[in-house]
Amino acid sequence: MAGDPKPERYGGLMASSGAIAALIRDIPDFPEPGIVYKDITPLLADPVAFDHAVHAMADPWAGLVDVVVGIEARGFLFGAPIARQLGVGFVPVRKPGKLPHTTSAVDYGLEYGIDTIEIHTDAVSAGERVVIIDDVLATGGTASAAAGLLSQQEAAVAGFGFLLELGFLGGRARLGDATIESLVIVEGD
Repeated sequence: MAGDPKPERYGGLMASSGAIAALIRDIPDFPEPGIVYKDITPLLADPVAFDHAVHAMADPWAGLVDVVVGIEARGFLFGAPIARQLGVGFVPVRKPGKLPHTTSAVDYGLEYGIDTIEIHTDAVSAGERVVIIDDVLATGGTASAAAGLLSQQEAAVAGFGFLLELGFLGGRARLGDATIESLVIVEGD
């Protein structure tokens, strides 16, 4: 039927972005008034839907990457199982002081200040093909900063994968010409 999400097949499983989107609930005025928070916990609580989401997010990168990088913290929830699905390693990008070995860091701007993320200096090798995974693409600042970290290590960023993209915030524009795969795209706020 026109307008219905196109079902996609992953390893014999059926999923659609509409079915997955139905398990992402809106929480108005969280964490502050005027914000509509996208809560993914119902999706995480449904093992079949979560499995579908992981397969759907992994599929575009099969055979194209050597490493999956997950951005703290919810990027870990998707990045690690995606890496397992792809048969490649997983590397965390974390907030300062959370990684025990020597790190590289990058600062990036937020609407309300500056934040920093770090990666182990030996986490990826020059030339390794990397996909950066996070739960949500909003303004693109954190994902762009993660790409900057990987660029410092001379890794090749193959692209970005997100469960949910808030299209109305324009985050894609901050990620340049990179391949961006978003399972669910929300165009209105």
